[in-house]
Amino acid sequence: AELVLETCDLQCESNGQQHRTAAMGCRQLVVRRGQPFGLTLRFAGRGYEEGLDKLSFNVETGPCPSESSGTKCHFAVSDCPEEASWSAVLQEQDGASLSLSLCSPPAARIGRYRLTLEAATDYQGTSFSLGDFVLLFNPWHPEDTVFLRDEDERSEYVLSQQGLIYQGARDYITATPWNFGQFEDDVLAICLKLLDTNPKFLRDQDRDCSRRGDAAYVCRVVSAMVNCNDEDRGVLAGRWDNCYEDGTSPMAWMGSVDILRRWKKLGCQPVKYGQCWVFAAVACTVLRCLGIASRVVTNYNSAHDTNGNLVIDRYLSETGEAERRSKDSIVFCCGPAPVKAVKEGDLQLKYDTPFVFAEVNADVVYWIVGPDGSERKSTHTSIVGKNISTKSVGRDTREDITHHYKYPEGSDKEREVFAKAELEKSSVQEEDEGLHLRIKLTEGANNGCDFDVLAVIHNNTDAERVCRLMICARTASYNGTAGPQCGMKDLLNVALEPRAEKRVPLRVLYEQYGAHLTQDKLIKVVALLTDRESGETLLAVRDVYVENPQIRIR
Repeated sequence: AELVLETCDLQCESNGQQHRTAAMGCRQLVVRRGQPFGLTLRFAGRGYEEGLDKLSFNVETGPCPSESSGTKCHFAVSDCPEEASWSAVLQEQDGASLSLSLCSPPAARIGRYRLTLEAATDYQGTSFSLGDFVLLFNPWHPEDTVFLRDEDERSEYVLSQQGLIYQGARDYITATPWNFGQFEDDVLAICLKLLDTNPKFLRDQDRDCSRRGDAAYVCRVVSAMVNCNDEDRGVLAGRWDNCYEDGTSPMAWMGSVDILRRWKKLGCQPVKYGQCWVFAAVACTVLRCLGIASRVVTNYNSAHDTNGNLVIDRYLSETGEAERRSKDSIVFCCGPAPVKAVKEGDLQLKYDTPFVFAEVNADVVYWIVGPDGSERKSTHTSIVGKNISTKSVGRDTREDITHHYKYPEGSDKEREVFAKAELEKSSVQEEDEGLHLRIKLTEGANNGCDFDVLAVIHNNTDAERVCRLMICARTASYNGTAGPQCGMKDLLNVALEPRAEKRVPLRVLYEQYGAHLTQDKLIKVVALLTDRESGETLLAVRDVYVENPQIRIR
């Protein structure tokens, strides 16, 4: 008589514990690649007889599984499993029940699999469906490309469902708690849905599924899918103009789960609205859920290089309004770019390394556009890529990781990397001799109060100079869009003694900025100094973070 399968126990609970997926619940089997998982078969009538019965399994994933694409595999029960392919090994037999251990190769495609058993006796074969399971990346397996050596890092960057996201300005860094929630109900199903909604899948399902063993490919898909700039079915719609009435303000979200559930409920239409940290946090949730270690990193003063020359051209009218915005600030599908390549300036490495290098390194050149449309180039100081921040492993404190992305500013090594990234020729070197201009804050800027900002001018020459100084303040949002003026001074003849410093205050009044302060609470102060004789122009720009009063709960 042939073998008849009565029940199959996929041991969801014990497999979940061993594969560190138990937090996803035990309604379905979720396992990590390269690591064995157990199952128990119970036969009706007679039990399995070695030598008489031949057992084998089929696994397949995606809509059009094939062996050649690595999305389908047929493998027999054997004593000595092969490392590089799927295997099944007999563990123990107890009457009519049989325990086996199955294992996937550490480079297997991730996703939802269908599992079937084929039992053959005397060339009479029957196949039984054993159900579905989900296969994830495995940061615990040394042969998996996503392997992470440190257990504390694995628990923070893969297993931790809560974190902190850093916001504010570089000299006033604030921490916002965030619920990543990657193991909450239906988040895994939504993440898999996201992979099956991506444009590459819709174009060529077989090819997309065949590439799901490649973590870099999956990261690229997730990066494109968290926003809807590259395509219309992304998770979030970005908006920066303070008009969020027809959705949720980007500031109001406290976690990713609500956003992902809404996206699914809307039939995979973008959820309104997100901004950079929301995109990053949702991407972090999806990647942690799929088993790729990830963290949200905040870079202060990002520059987005669109014309590829690593010198960012910013256009400003004389009162500090942005003119003809150089296309920047919104990232579409970006990365993955190796952090080491960013630090070493190896810009030919995939993907988007020049773009990320520019975000943390590019020099900024401001062009001042006069009322008649004329353009003057201004010197600058390095303001890009400061205080690169992320949550510390295992603690609620900030870890500064700027040194992973760049060598110390102004060091020989930094300049060398810059040269390697072909910047020396176009970089505008700052000279100590001459005029210098910076903006200083006298005391903290508190919401509801007036405050002073100072234009500090150094005349580092042996001659007296006469200059025109314009200083102007406007409310602004983090991507550089400026609102109306909330303070302005235009002094036509400022006399500067040789080798001396002069300070010119500008009072910024609450009655002028209060109504226009965006939720980023930034005021952009721009000072413009023009030498009356030579026409040389200097520019200083500073974002002032306006602090809300602290709330103390006792």
